[in-house]
This record gives sequence, structure tokens and C-alpha cells, in this order.
Amino acid sequence: MHPAPTKRALLAGAIFLAVAIAGAPSVRAQDQPAANSYSEAARIISQSVKATGGSHALSRVRTLSLQGTVAAAGDAPSGSFTLDVKSPNRYYSELRLGPRRFIEAYNGKSAWHLDSSSSPATMLGPDTQEMLVEAQIASSHLLNLKKDALAASLVGHAQVAGKDALEISVTSPFGATHDLFFDADSHLLVKDSAVLDGVPIEFVYSSYSRESGVQVPRHLSIRRGDDSFDVTISSAEVNGPIGERIFDVPIRSQVKLPDMKALFKEIDANQKAMDELRHRYAGTKVEEDFMYRSPGQVKSHDSKESKFFYMDSEEIDIVQKRNGKPLADADAKAEEESARKRVEAIRKSRAEEAAKKEKEAAAAKDSAGKDSAGQPSNGVDNDSGKDSDKGDSDVGIEMFLRIDEFVNPRRERFRGQDVLVFDFEANPEHKPHGFAEKIVQKLAGTVWIDEKAHDVVRLEAFFARDEKLLGGLLATIDRGTAYVFEQQYFDNEVWLPTYEEAYFGVRVLMVKGFHGSTTTRYSNYSKFDVDAAYPPIPAPAASPAPSASQSH
Repeated sequence: MHPAPTKRALLAGAIFLAVAIAGAPSVRAQDQPAANSYSEAARIISQSVKATGGSHALSRVRTLSLQGTVAAAGDAPSGSFTLDVKSPNRYYSELRLGPRRFIEAYNGKSAWHLDSSSSPATMLGPDTQEMLVEAQIASSHLLNLKKDALAASLVGHAQVAGKDALEISVTSPFGATHDLFFDADSHLLVKDSAVLDGVPIEFVYSSYSRESGVQVPRHLSIRRGDDSFDVTISSAEVNGPIGERIFDVPIRSQVKLPDMKALFKEIDANQKAMDELRHRYAGTKVEEDFMYRSPGQVKSHDSKESKFFYMDSEEIDIVQKRNGKPLADADAKAEEESARKRVEAIRKSRAEEAAKKEKEAAAAKDSAGKDSAGQPSNGVDNDSGKDSDKGDSDVGIEMFLRIDEFVNPRRERFRGQDVLVFDFEANPEHKPHGFAEKIVQKLAGTVWIDEKAHDVVRLEAFFARDEKLLGGLLATIDRGTAYVFEQQYFDNEVWLPTYEEAYFGVRVLMVKGFHGSTTTRYSNYSKFDVDAAYPPIPAPAASPAPSASQSH
């Protein structure tokens, strides 16, 4: 069953729990990657930690700020460089060269960047993951790779600035990779490379000196695509004050938020109208599921292609291909029959619900005025109680409005249209009531809204910290478990989903851990009439009543 897109996006936490616990295969010892690569990587990282100042000194580093100058190259002017990192995962890097400016940042909720040709822009999916890994490595100083669910493996020997180095690949559960290079003699980090938005970015570190008990580089060579910059660090500060807003989109690029309560009310109402219109459409979707042996290493990959349609807010699928191969005739017929049975079940449920409401309405009418105390009848009381219970557990956008804070508002271009973008995070002053609110309060992320059309264009939500079920005895959902949702406006009348992606990591019974991802792409929408495709089955004719003579 697929509820309305807005609610589905906001129910991400519950979806993750269901997928992770119910669908996870066990992890067998033979599924683990070769231990040698990991043990060698761990040994090299341990040597680097010791050379940089030791785990005790590094564990006390909460912030690090580097300020420097960029040497002029040819006709290019000189400039400035800033690098700020803050535990647990804040990151800000800025290069200024006259009118040119390059920024990459991660604020714990979203990643954003700026270059000389544009305004600040929010990074999407893979780039967000890359920035998160960069922020975790920089702020943890390589002490918490396991806690951050990052895997390290030895790649081999390499040359950095003419000297021998050892290359280690650090990978997130969902494929984001950074390559770290350590000097073979000093064991210090000498190079960090990654790819952002298709552009290779490298930092080469040298001329280390001790600052507050830890080794800090005093010279950087930075490469961004075809551009190279030579940076001399003039100031290094450990554990100095760094405010949270440093990592956010610049204030001058932000905008005043509209009345959020009114906007969300309009979005909720608009989505309900979209639910009705969606029933007129069918389409094709392709799903890809990955399970990982360890971060970044694929254990299994399955895919299926289905045609689908909507009925009473439910998405009914008819699988046509599995792993690229069409279904056998018998399986294809079984899929069609399953869809037909689901349609009939929904019709039956719809009829039963209508009959129930009619009966309750009649009971309420009969009991009206019979209560001498002027209290509502039992029937109305029961309904009110049900509605109240539903309000406590049903996750709508109004729950996010009540629980979360909305920060960093900005207007951007997304998929060729103007959108309102803002980050959300839990309001620390709100005390959650019930399981649904507890789950929603653990989520943070970013929302893209078409302000004119009053609908969500894209939503990214993730667990900001580990979520323990029964104190971790049942399962622990890893922080970073994430959900992405996108939809577009079709035929000038309806919003329909185009893309969904979920990454999940979980440890079950404090023993077995696994990671997986699923991606769904929707396409080929066309008008569809479910009653024409699946005509209602006529009810069996009633048997004639027996005559008086027959009854004797």
C-alpha cells in the first residue's frame, strides 16, 4: 500500500523500520569481505592517529579552524582560504579569489555549495552523502569510523608529491567514497580526494606542525577539476568557538519564510485533492534493491519492472519483469489475478465502510436528544475517540509542523522551476507523545516546495542519530538511514511520483548488522479507468423466495 506522497515521505521513519526488520537477510560469515584489507587499513589509520597526536588528544578536539592565503597564479589574484569543522559532522570549506568564490558545506541537515557562477544551491542525494562522509572524517579525526558506519579498506601504494604513500578507501553504507593517502614514513594524512557533482576535488597536506597537542598542516594544495590553488595556512585554532550558523546558507541568501501553518494546511488539502485525481492514472515503475556485505560492497542486486495504477490511495503493482527478464506466462497470469483480487478486496472494503457509516449515522440520528444530560450519544463518543486515536498516530505534515523547527529558508531553481527550500530538525522543546511522534522527532532533512502549486517537489529525510527499539535489544536503526522522494506536475492537473530512494542500516538483536538501499523510478504515465480494466463482478442473483405450498 502506498499512501499519499506527502504522508509517505513523512512516514519515512516507520517505513525504514518495517523494511529493515522484516526484509533483512541474515549476514553469514562467508559474506564478509576479506579481513586482511580491513585489518591493514585499521593498522594504517591507527598509526596515523598516533602520529597526529594520539587518540586521547584527538578525542578532545571538538572544533578546528584553519585560515590561510591563496597564492596568485598567473593573472589570477591572490585570495583567502577557510576550513571550519565541528563535531559531530559540521564542515565548511571556502576559497576566495577576487570575485570568484567556492564553498562546500554540510550543516548536519543538508549539504550546499556555491561557485562563482551561481547562488548557493542545495546538493542532492549522492553529493549530500559525499559531503556527509567528508564532514564525518574531518570532525572525527578518524577515531569513529565504526560509529559513523564507515568502512575502510587498503587500496595499495601510491605516490603523493613524489613520496610513497598508502591509499585507503573510506566508504559509507550507501556508496559514497573518499580516498585517503597516508605518508609511508610519517604516517600523517597527506591527501584526501573525492568527487562532488562530477568534479574531482583533492586536498594535499604538508608542512605539519603541532597545535594544542595535535599535528596541523601548514600548507595545502587544492585541486578542483582543472583549477589548482596553493594555500599557506596563517592561523590554526583548536577548540575555538565556532557557531552553528557558520555552516548554514548565508543569511543574505535566505528569505523570509511564509506562514508555515497556512502553507502546510494548503499543501495537505492540495495533496488530498491530488489523491483523487491520481486514480485516473497508471504508469510504469522500475525498482532496484541492493543489499551490502559491508559499506559500499554489494552482496545482492535485484530489480523488477511493473505497471501500476492507483485505487483508494493504494498503489497496485503488476510485475512484468524480474532482473530484466519478462515473467513466464503462468507468473504473468498470477500477477494479473493478484491485481484483480486486490481491486475486489478494496471494493469490498469500500462497501463495508460505507455501510458502517450509514449504520452509525442512523444510530446517531435515533439517539439524538435521548441523553437528558445533553452529552453526545455513545455512537458519537465512539467516533470521537477513534478520531482522537487516529490523530495521535496518523503522520501528516501537521505533525512535522508541531514537532520540527524550519531553518535556512532559501529560494532555488530545481528541475527548471522556482522552489522554496528549507531544512528541518527536531524542536528540542517538544516532548513527543506516542510512537509516531518519537520517530518523526528523530528525523532531520530538507524539503523543496513549489510555493505557487502548494505541493512538495522533493523531500530528503534521515535519522539524525541511532534509533534503538526496546533499548537496542530488538534492533537499532543506524543514523544516516535516509529516504528521498520526488514528484512532478502532469497534464496540468495532478502531481505524480517520479523518484523514490531509501537507504537503511540496521543492527538486529545487537548482533547482526546489514545495510541496503532501494530505488524506484516512475514513468510512462497515461490515463486509466480501473472499472473499465477490472469490471466489478456482478453479485450472484438472489434465489426466489419459496411459495407457501413449497414451504409445507
